[in-house]
Amino acid sequence: MKQRIIQESVPGRQLTLAHIIANPDPSLYANLQATDTVIQSAIGILTITPPETAIIIADIAIKSAGVTAVSVDRVSGSLIVTGTVSEVEAAIHAILNYVDTKLNFEVCELTKT
Repeated sequence: MKQRIIQESVPGRQLTLAHIIANPDPSLYANLQATDTVIQSAIGILTITPPETAIIIADIAIKSAGVTAVSVDRVSGSLIVTGTVSEVEAAIHAILNYVDTKLNFEVCELTKT
């Protein structure tokens, strides 16, 4: 008798990665397929579940600090933004604060290289 296994994905409510690359190598922008208009001095990378929440945090990032969204992936829950180091840092702090206090998500700490 064959056994049937049902697998479900139950996403948590968490922001699992918040990282700033303060002085990225220019080749990173090429790999991101970024145009000249989004090449700035810093890259911010975030991942969140449920993945649709990436749309919300992209909106928060753009409105709070004027960063440019390079990639918003509502399937994987990732967001990549560019801007000055201070803009990217302000955007990520705004996101961390919002998802922690308003959405009651678990949040990771901000890391930076």
